Amino acid sequence: MKFINVEIKAKCFHPEKVEAFLLKNKADFKGTDLQKDIYFNVPAGRLKLRQGNIENNLIFYKRNDQKGPKQSDFYLVPVPKPDLMESLLTEALGMKVTVEKKRKIFYLGNIKVHLDEVPGLGNFVEIEASNMFMPKITVEELQKQCADLMQHFNIKEEDLIENSYSDMLLNKG
Repeated sequence: MKFINVEIKAKCFHPEKVEAFLLKNKADFKGTDLQKDIYFNVPAGRLKLRQGNIENNLIFYKRNDQKGPKQSDFYLVPVPKPDLMESLLTEALGMKVTVEKKRKIFYLGNIKVHLDEVPGLGNFVEIEASNMFMPKITVEELQKQCADLMQHFNIKEEDLIENSYSDMLLNKG
């Protein structure tokens, strides 16, 4: 099933303040996930295998690289045997890049918030307002939710990141 996110990624200079806001507002803290995202070569969009101690999923998504709230259309499939899936996809498609990160995962209703530490890149906050658990919510409502949290987290325009960690690592090397 295809889902929609309205999401942002931003540099985070005060992760402790974002976390304090989330906890004060009764966000559901799912834990800290040590994630490895392996991106594979595909003709369009992005295909990644996420391996972690909390999340293990195969994710395909399409979104425009732009600063600020952007729509992402995605498919997400749980992967019970990520090591086998990694071998299969590497053989079939070839590996593009690997992103490792420490991610704190919070939920505020239908909104997922990540506080990420990415070696070599820094600290980031991601907001993903999704219709995954609320199929009838509109894109406009998702955009408003995302914009509201940006304001609460004091995210400035110059803090916004337009592309993925994978692109940032590829462009760095």
